[in-house]
Formats: sequence, structure tokens, C-alpha cells
Amino acid sequence: MSVSQITPTLFISGADAPLNAALVSQKGITLIVNATLSHACPAYPGVECVRVPVCDLPSARLGDHFDRVAERIHGNRAGGTLVHCAAGMSRSPALVMAYLMRFRGVTLRQAHRWVQDSRPYVRLNAGFWEQLLQYERRLYGKNTVRVAAVDNMSPPPPPLIPRLTRATPPYRRF
Repeated sequence: MSVSQITPTLFISGADAPLNAALVSQKGITLIVNATLSHACPAYPGVECVRVPVCDLPSARLGDHFDRVAERIHGNRAGGTLVHCAAGMSRSPALVMAYLMRFRGVTLRQAHRWVQDSRPYVRLNAGFWEQLLQYERRLYGKNTVRVAAVDNMSPPPPPLIPRLTRATPPYRRF
């Protein structure tokens, strides 16, 4: 169970963390943003759950929820916020990056670095990147990140095979 702290009151996780009542209590969570289709929102006293019913596909319209979720995170003055999806790698980091851009005044590049520093295994799908780029353009009138196109037709590069060499002491002449 991995919970990553983004700010003193903002956390990202996979779907297992919100099921741990002790963790939710320990972190002072009063708002859970559930960005999944199939995982239930746990019912805890004093904890509100906001659903973002989006699948983790490039065609999914996560960007339609950026403003609403960012406003809810920003407006949560009662305690901490936990944003989660199934694995905490794509949907929840994208929602948090949108919040950071909107209410913390950072660029998409800075928001990505901020989240990546706390959660190194973040891997947004290409569609969510494109929606974040559009969001950044809407907020700031420009983009600070460029997403490289992926050519799905070319085969992957061959794996690198490390060559093991034996360290031998230098020869001595007598």
C-alpha cells in the first residue's frame, strides 16, 4: 500500500489505501477523490467521497473533471485529501497535476516534476497528457511540455545485454 504525499494535506494512492480506515484517520483525510469505475467509495464518518468515473484509456475524458476536482481539493479546508485510482499511476496523478496548475500556479512541467518527486512511478497515458496540455494552454496560454509521438508500427529496440568483464590486475614486469 503506497500513499504519496504531494503537499501537507494532499495525497495520491492506488485503490487499496482508502480501504485502510487507520491510514485515512492517521492522514486526517476528509475528502477522497475516487477516479475509478469499479472501486467502491468507503463510508467513514466525516469523510466525503467524490467519484470521477473514468477508465484509464487515452480516449477517456478525464479533462472534463479537472476544474471540478481541483475546486473540491482546494475547497477542502476540513482536512486532507486522498486522490486515488486503481494503481495511482495515471488518473489520480493527472487530476493532482491539474489541481497544482490551477491553484498552486505552477506550469505543467513543474506540476509533473512535483508529483514525480513524490511518486516516481507515475506513468500517465498519452490521452491524459494531451488533456493536461490543453488545460495548461487554457490556463496559461502556452505549453511548457511537449509529448513525443510514439510510433506503434516500429518494433521495440533490442534489449541491451550487459557485457560482463572480469577485472584483472595489471600485468607486472619484473
